[in-house]
Amino acid sequence: MVCTCLWVTAQQAKTYVIKADSIEAHVQPTMYGIFFEDINMAADGGLYAELIKNRSFEFVPNLMGWTKLQKNGGDGSVEVVDRAKERPENQHYITLSVNSNSGYYGLSNEGFRGIGVKKGETYIFSVMARQHAGSKIILYVQLVNADGSVLGSAALTPISKEWEKCTVKFTANATAEKAHFDVLAKKAGAIDLDMVSLFPQHTWKNRPGGLRADLVQKLADLKPGFLRFPGGCIVEGRDLANRYQWKKTIGDIDKRENLLNRWNVEFKSRSTPDYYQSFGLGFMEYFQLAEDIGAEPLPILNCGMACQFNSGQTVPLDQLDPYVQDALDLIEFANGSTDTKWGNLRAQLGHPKPFNLKLMGIGNEQWGENYIPRWKIFTKAIKDKYPYMQLVSSVGPDPDGEKFDYLNKIFREQHADILDEHYYRSPKWFLSNATRYDNYDRNGPKIFAGEYAAHAEGVTDPYKKNNWQCAMAEAAFMTGLERNADVVKMASYAPLFANIDAWQWAPDEIWFDNLHSYGTPSYYVQQLYSLNKGTDVVPLTLNHQAVTGQDETYASAVLDNKTQTLIIKFVNTANKISDASFVVKGKKLKTTGTLTILHSDSLDKVNSIQYPMAVSPKQQNITIAGNKIKLALKPYSFNIIRVSYSK
Repeated sequence: MVCTCLWVTAQQAKTYVIKADSIEAHVQPTMYGIFFEDINMAADGGLYAELIKNRSFEFVPNLMGWTKLQKNGGDGSVEVVDRAKERPENQHYITLSVNSNSGYYGLSNEGFRGIGVKKGETYIFSVMARQHAGSKIILYVQLVNADGSVLGSAALTPISKEWEKCTVKFTANATAEKAHFDVLAKKAGAIDLDMVSLFPQHTWKNRPGGLRADLVQKLADLKPGFLRFPGGCIVEGRDLANRYQWKKTIGDIDKRENLLNRWNVEFKSRSTPDYYQSFGLGFMEYFQLAEDIGAEPLPILNCGMACQFNSGQTVPLDQLDPYVQDALDLIEFANGSTDTKWGNLRAQLGHPKPFNLKLMGIGNEQWGENYIPRWKIFTKAIKDKYPYMQLVSSVGPDPDGEKFDYLNKIFREQHADILDEHYYRSPKWFLSNATRYDNYDRNGPKIFAGEYAAHAEGVTDPYKKNNWQCAMAEAAFMTGLERNADVVKMASYAPLFANIDAWQWAPDEIWFDNLHSYGTPSYYVQQLYSLNKGTDVVPLTLNHQAVTGQDETYASAVLDNKTQTLIIKFVNTANKISDASFVVKGKKLKTTGTLTILHSDSLDKVNSIQYPMAVSPKQQNITIAGNKIKLALKPYSFNIIRVSYSK
């Protein structure tokens, strides 16, 4: 169906002028991207598809997530064995002893707020096992529903008296949202167990021990320009011992040292004592993920400072060399030839081809006088060896104020590459700051809007925080990012993921449970900008002025020179229809186009597991008369207008 408008209204149409032959700025391919942090159980219990919690018995207490289990009169014991001197990176395993040949004895794992099981899915169980002398224990493993019904099972008999990886597969006969997993032993004897693991066979690209496919697909559907990892405050740690160290996150999975997640105890009201990092999702996996979804990798490294909201611990400047070396080694790991130490390791891990790293962040959300000398040391060392690297520098946790002003001034004097600005503010702030970058120095550092989200005021329900009012305000603000693409190089909403049953921070872009996931209205705003970023900004004006809130409307326009398409972004935040007439100069338009609408009549509208598409894009065809595009645009709507033009 082709239509020229949505409604007929009595009000006089506003005339917007687009000078399509006057390019103001080029839009970077990296413009809209992804900020990933392991908060809200985004990695373990989320993107990383492992279904067993505390698989290597490194949590405190060591059997957290596990329950001892007896069946059919079985009897035995479980002992946690400490081997810290032998294996400091994996300090514990268990000895499972069975006292009788009758019945079964073992452990049950609760998973991450239960285990999601899908009918027909094949599951791969693996374990590092070692039989004691004279023992011939058989292991029976099974997924069990909350009602006690067995969803799938298998048996295996480890035979080696030395550590050996044993694997078995089975298929689920039903679907369950909150199952648990039993490991049962039969026959008298004793067996050592470690790295008790369960994965669905169907992961992203079906990689063994890989990532949860539906969550990665949502990232791929964003067509992101970059992937920032691993955070966030996770980079800093509550203290330096708890910081993120990339070298400990690569290589053999059982040699990646578990670490308490700093969000574990950050919020007393959302305490999550079972929140640890297994680093199954480590730096190699991050680089691979970025490559998979076509995004530039942007790693952020600790600069010798712990989180300043916590301990604020710093490394003395004369002891900073190991931190700097980590940065240099990471670049070699990502880009070095196979003749180099770290490039060779990358090849051994299955990726001989370099990752072509061009971006890196020095510290996360640092501020103050302690940050500057550390930043200078890092910058000189990196630029001396890798002058092509573009470095991202923090200007603190706020978009204004003393911390921001101090760093903004110094970094501009130092000719920093990219400044990372953060803002978590009300929808009103986002609307009023659509002009934020209009007067920034065009010759100064570029801007990375690294963390931002509109936070609804006076709302405690986490789902309502992801309402349409917030997303619409973000869409309006982003017209200002786009209009100033000569200054703003990159932007990413934050945080990215949240487990419905284990979140610490809201709002978030994507919510999930054990089986399902959905994008919030903010997700669809980000997606529409990314899919329609174009290549060149052109002026869109009302009465010779940029559209930055007049009549509660916001707008920007770009050309896509690859597809010869004009793309208009128009946000109507008013509660009335906006009759708009777009006069396009400098290009001959085709006679048809498309209008994509993201809209809700209610500002409080949210998406949910039950209604994942309540606020989602709808597309229709439109007709064009000459050089004019006339539309009646809905109240409370974000609109994407696409029209092809002749070369």
